[in-house]
Amino acid sequence: MMGKWHLGYGANGTYLPTRQGFDHYLGIPYSHDMGPCHNLTCFPPDVKCYGYCDVGTVTVPLMNGETITQQPVDFVHLEDAYSNFATEFIRSATQKRQPFFLYYPSHHTHYPQFAGWKSAGQSLRGPFGDALLEFDSTVGNILQTLKETGVLNNTLVFFTSDNGPELMRMSRGGNSGLLKCGKGTTYEGGMREPAIAYWSGVIKPGVTRSLSSTLDILPTIARLAGAPLPKVQLDGVDMIDILFNHGAGQRKVMFYYPVDPSVEYGVFAVRMGNYKAHYYTRGAGHSETTPDQDCHLISVLKYHDPPLLFDLESDPSENYKLSVNDHPELASVLQSIKDLKDRFEATMQFGESEILKGTDPKLAPCCNPECSPKPECCHCGTTH
Repeated sequence: MMGKWHLGYGANGTYLPTRQGFDHYLGIPYSHDMGPCHNLTCFPPDVKCYGYCDVGTVTVPLMNGETITQQPVDFVHLEDAYSNFATEFIRSATQKRQPFFLYYPSHHTHYPQFAGWKSAGQSLRGPFGDALLEFDSTVGNILQTLKETGVLNNTLVFFTSDNGPELMRMSRGGNSGLLKCGKGTTYEGGMREPAIAYWSGVIKPGVTRSLSSTLDILPTIARLAGAPLPKVQLDGVDMIDILFNHGAGQRKVMFYYPVDPSVEYGVFAVRMGNYKAHYYTRGAGHSETTPDQDCHLISVLKYHDPPLLFDLESDPSENYKLSVNDHPELASVLQSIKDLKDRFEATMQFGESEILKGTDPKLAPCCNPECSPKPECCHCGTTH
């Protein structure tokens, strides 16, 4: 694995990828904006990172396995390091004739954007475009390596994203197009993502409108590999029918939770087929700056009874709510959605929140753990 782990470091590295099943790891154990960055170089030769990052904490480290090799991370050369890590990993595995799994959660194009010498200033989209261009180059290098090592026709490549654009960053945050709102909301602009599944000679080119989720990736990989699934409750289903038959797939329902799910409120929205019902709506700071006030932080939590109902096939922008008064046949749709929601919530078990345990500054990763004063002394492997 390489890139953005985002599950943290933990006491004595307990949360790191190498403690969670990965054999190799190069990356940042959380998001690259989770440390002071205003004096760091994000674009060569010496363009400082733009805007606000977390302050009052140690700078972001780069880890190889469980060892900090850079602190702060060198953004200008970071993507090259990832690209080299990926290609070397693939070549090593193929030389040994070993099956492999490579997971690359990229920092691009998350804020603050960064890029190296080959991509900086090369796009028409400014810093956001340069970061995307650099990411595209790494993806290209990975695909080229698969081809050169002779395993392109025996490898599933799956490409997707984790949430909608951070609209509060304006031109540095992406664009949700015709979809409503963005990151931090349960509207389509915050939750719907593009995805590409590529397997040369196996998956036929095409487009699907079938419903699927990142929850479905694990069951899909397990079935393809002939591996047993863990004997725990999983919310995913395999996507085999969609990928190889251009079929409708197994997933018919999707449950939407907010960024801070709770037993008190439960599911915010439910999608069943083309229909989506919002039981709760709320804006988010990440979706500020849009003309739509529903997206803004000032749009506080609202409960809807009956729920706001939309037909996403004809109205993906969620502009026109449907009323049972105008469409009596929708009463059965709302009842079916409610039944699904009730059954799902009756079986939902919330785990203990790690975030609510609070923070301990002493656990912040430092390449010189015995040094003083911190965080200034946590510095190694970089020239800036």
